[in-house]
Order: sequence, then C-alpha cells, then structure tokens
Amino acid sequence: MNSTARTRRARLVLILVFALLVGAVVLSLGVGARPIAPGSVLQALFAPVDGDADHSVVLTQRLPRTLIGILAGAALALAGTLMQGLTRNPLADPGLLGVNSGASVAVLSAIVILGITAPSGFVWFAFGGAAVAAAVVAAIGSRGPHGGEPARLALTGAAVTAGLTAVTLLILTTNRAALDVYRYWSVGGLTARGLDTVAIVAAPILIGVVLAATCARGLDLIALGEDTATGLGHDVTRTRAIGIAATILLCGGATAIAGPIVFLGLLVPHALRALVGADYRWLLLIGAPAGALVLLVSDVVGRVIALPGEVQAGLVVAFVGAPVLISLVLRRRQVVL
Repeated sequence: MNSTARTRRARLVLILVFALLVGAVVLSLGVGARPIAPGSVLQALFAPVDGDADHSVVLTQRLPRTLIGILAGAALALAGTLMQGLTRNPLADPGLLGVNSGASVAVLSAIVILGITAPSGFVWFAFGGAAVAAAVVAAIGSRGPHGGEPARLALTGAAVTAGLTAVTLLILTTNRAALDVYRYWSVGGLTARGLDTVAIVAAPILIGVVLAATCARGLDLIALGEDTATGLGHDVTRTRAIGIAATILLCGGATAIAGPIVFLGLLVPHALRALVGADYRWLLLIGAPAGALVLLVSDVVGRVIALPGEVQAGLVVAFVGAPVLISLVLRRRQVVL
C-alpha cells in the first residue's frame, strides 16, 4: 500500500473512531440500571431541572464516569504506544515502568497509615506512587554506559515491580481492613469518583498528551534503530526523556482516577497497527480517542451484563481484550513495529 492510500485509510479510521466515540459517550450517559432517554440526557446537560431524578443521575454519576473513561482510556492508550515505541518492543505496556505497583503501594499506605477509605481520597496517593515508581525505574535504567537501552529499562521495571508487589502482598496479608478497601480499587473502574477528581488529574494528563505528540517523529526514527536515528541527526536521548516523562504523567493520572486497568495500553496500539501501519503520528493521533472508546464501551458493557449489579470496566477490558490481542499477534504483520 502506497503512502497516499495509507494516509487516506488513516483519516477514515480517525473519523470512524471519533464517530464511535460520540456514540459511546451517548450510551455511557444513558445506559445503566436506570435507562435514560437521549433527549433527557441532553436536557440534563444543557438545561437541567432541579429535583429531576434522571438529570441528577446524569450530572452526578454518569457525567463524571464518562469523563473519567475518556481521560483514562486516552491516557493509557497513548502511554502504551509510547512505551512500545521507546523500547521497540511490541509487548511493552505502561506497567513496564512499575506504574501499577507504585500506585498500589501508595494507596495501601494511605489506607493503613492515614485511614483513608474512599476511592476519591486515593487520587493524589495513587498519582504520586505511580509517578515516583516510574521515575525510579527511569533513573536507574538510564544510568551507566548502556543506560536507557530497552532491555535495561525493561529489566529495571521488572525488578522494581517485583519488589513493590512483594510489599503490596505483605500489607494485604497482614491487614484485613486494608484488603477490604483495596480490592475494590485494584480491579479498575470508573465509579465512585466525582468531577472534583477529574479536575485534579486533567492537567497532568493533558500535559502528557502534549508531550506525547512531540515524540511522534522521534519514535518513527527510533523504529529504524537507534544508530540510524542518531546518524540522521536525531537526539534519541531527548526523545526518550520526553517520552518517559509523558508516560509518567499519563499513567499516573489514569491509574489515579481509574485504578490499575491492564491490557488497554497493550491492545490499542496493536489493533491500530493492523489498520493504519506503524506511523507514530497516526498511532498517537488515533490512539487517544480509540483508547477512550475501548474503555467507555467496556464500562457500558459492564453495566448491563450483570443487572442490577455491575462488572468493573477493568475486568471487561481484560476479558474481551485477551482473545482479541491473541488473534492480532498471531497475524504475521503484527509483530513488526
């Protein structure tokens, strides 16, 4: 396929993803244990009536939930794309930097030491823990004559993750009260957070999005090989530093508001490569709305498959994403970055 045809296909995919995302937003605002008609949803958004039960559900429950799904889904998809590009590893995901394990230890510390029990109270702790863990991995993995190489970064991330996971298990096995509170957050979901929570992490995530966008050209060059990229005059170290900083902001913000949702950052880049190729300008541009789409649809599915209860979005993503990802990686063209 020539470049013109590939660009045309990428534009069509982008338009389709945005159209589907609009539909997912409508479903997210209207679907649930209490179905709400689209007309009532629109009225709640633009001309709410005090005392109207449907309007109250939309504004206080489903609107924050939808915004969290958009922010967290977009952030995780972008972070996964960045990590796969920076490490030239198609199996890399945001967890490579120890984000989930760092956030988990911080949340448990907040529960045990400070007695915080509301998920909305975990936000700063989850964000801080994720950021510190990722920064430690990046700092250690960048030291020495071979610092910053993909294998070194991956091994450092695995080591830090293993250590933090041991701390998490130690706390959980010795503190029953912490287990009861932590297990709900650890599944990954979009509930029990309000607009105030969204406001806290929106700025870091948006900064991460901007930084990710500046890495697109550099990631395309790194895909050719670091020596080749350097020979073409590109500063690989600078791209790697910006990419890691963006990943920390994106993963930290997403994990803080939605919990440690796995698989999404791995699945979305793989799926998009099958549609638009390996051009990181398109992968990043389409990846943000695609990640938001996947997480919102997963959340809606989780609301309706176990009425009157719910299945958390993190479980739906993992359950649906596993067979899809397996089918993608079995296709020969999917192993090429």
